[in-house]
Amino acid sequence: MKDKVIVITGGSSGIGKALAEVFGKNGSKILITGRSQADLDLAVADLKQKGILVESFKGDVSVVEDNKKMATEALRLFGRIDVLVNNAGITMRALFSELDLSVVKKVMDINFFGVLYATQACLPEIMKNNGSIIGISSIAGFRGLPERTGYCASKFALNGFLEVLRTEMLHQGVHVLTAAPGFTSSNIRKKALTKDGSAQGESPSDEEKMMTAAECAQHIYGATVKRKNFLILTAQGKAAVWINKLFPRLADKLVYKTMAKEADSPLK
Repeated sequence: MKDKVIVITGGSSGIGKALAEVFGKNGSKILITGRSQADLDLAVADLKQKGILVESFKGDVSVVEDNKKMATEALRLFGRIDVLVNNAGITMRALFSELDLSVVKKVMDINFFGVLYATQACLPEIMKNNGSIIGISSIAGFRGLPERTGYCASKFALNGFLEVLRTEMLHQGVHVLTAAPGFTSSNIRKKALTKDGSAQGESPSDEEKMMTAAECAQHIYGATVKRKNFLILTAQGKAAVWINKLFPRLADKLVYKTMAKEADSPLK
């Protein structure tokens, strides 16, 4: 990845920032994006202190024009785009029966349509350079989780899109990776939307017991270098995928039991 140009959406924190660090330490040139200039500035300052060549772009992945400007800015700064990491995302937590459907739309706009917009904006350059499109999916893209209607729907849709793109690019020299972290420590659950669209504020899970963002990023970096098609992380995540395929009724019961253990779960 030395001298490769990596565009990372949602790169100011969590897995996105960790990816910027691991790619950057391996000699890549990084452009991180996000909606908060203050958060981007803090991330860039921290990454530059670590010797990483990084710049930022303030934009919203759910806006088509912002993605076009993002690709243009990457070319202005670095002259090429080799890898796009579709990392920007939000989640939600509420029973479907109580959910304002505008919450699902917001999640889909960022987690799914944002990937389409960013990928289409960067794809011509990536095709030219035989580069990579990386989608940060989730175990929730393989197995539905209660209270996560919008999030699971967006990740299932993302997995379908990446499969289509992988097939279309089969003879075009473009690598497409579907990366599915299991539960990973980040701030995504603190910013999760509730049934009315307000922020959850606190994570209902024990973040300290989860895989760290740095560990997750290292795995994704390795899968990118090896041009793997799929990466499913954590033992729990792998078990969930396979049990769901082989024993779907058992999976329903196990997933319900696991999610009901979350703090303030409406499943109790």
